[in-house]
Amino acid sequence: MKPTGRNWALAVLWANSSIALVALILFLTNEISDAPGLLRFLAYALVYANGVALLGTLLVGEVLERLARGKLPLPAVLFGITVAVPMGCLFVQILLMVIGVVVPQHFWREYFFMLRVSVPLAVVFGMGAFVHASLRTRLQVTEQALREKELTEQRAQKLAVEARLRSLESRIQPHFLFNTLNSISALIAADPGRAEQIVGCLAVLLRTSLDTSNRPLIPLREELAMVQSYLHIEKARFGDELRGSIDVSTALQDAKVPPMSVQVLVENALKHGIAAQAGGGEVRVSASDGGGDLRIEVCDSGPGFELGVVVPGHGLDNLVERLHALFGEKARLNAFRRDGQSIVEMVLPRV
Repeated sequence: MKPTGRNWALAVLWANSSIALVALILFLTNEISDAPGLLRFLAYALVYANGVALLGTLLVGEVLERLARGKLPLPAVLFGITVAVPMGCLFVQILLMVIGVVVPQHFWREYFFMLRVSVPLAVVFGMGAFVHASLRTRLQVTEQALREKELTEQRAQKLAVEARLRSLESRIQPHFLFNTLNSISALIAADPGRAEQIVGCLAVLLRTSLDTSNRPLIPLREELAMVQSYLHIEKARFGDELRGSIDVSTALQDAKVPPMSVQVLVENALKHGIAAQAGGGEVRVSASDGGGDLRIEVCDSGPGFELGVVVPGHGLDNLVERLHALFGEKARLNAFRRDGQSIVEMVLPRV
């Protein structure tokens, strides 16, 4: 494989680092005692080291490329020490003899001397590079595994939330449909024309409901349109005993809410508040902006209840789970009484 510019730079770096280490050792041990001797040694050694390094790069370019990638297998290091270094020393020794620096009579003596110096250095730096590359590779593998684990957990959480929402919505929609059909059935015998009109309203309501079923959040105005249709259908059953009103400012109608969330609150008010009273009653829907939260209140004239007694699978219980899945702790339901009225409040972050 053809060596790259990074290969050459890395080879020269290792070679000159070796020379600096050797020169420091010789100077500290007084093997070289004067400046001229040190300069002569550095000149000779730099030529030798860089020649060996460049030839080694040609011979083991694949090794140096793997080093650059953080991958340095032990067999490649051993190949560099046992083959590339001796051949590099031989190449430089021949070159120095050709240009007259090395006397032919001293060729092999000087060659083996430099080989005895080069091989230990190659072992030290080669094994150091191997350990460094191995640790670097292990770190990269660990980081990649952690990233993949985080992505897997995020995907699993997202899929779990989506599946949870779909399951809850599938339970809410049939519940709403059955209640509405009961309202229609009560009119068939007494007022067929009115029953037919309500069937038309139901068709519009179901179409709107289906259009929003694939969206986790919808504008409040769309939700209120469904609530208005629902109240119109239920009024056909209750007659004048049901009085309903919606009081929401235009500024809040673009706020996002879960589909059929307000409708569930109104349905609960009718079932447990209005239907429980002999003379019927009133249901009011209002909304306000409280500290960055959207607060939607459904008020009825019934006796009220505690959220703690809501049974699992009930419409309000499903709504609580939906809110938790969508917003976590930022959304909640509150139930209380005020001015003789029963109120269920839904608090959502403004979206």
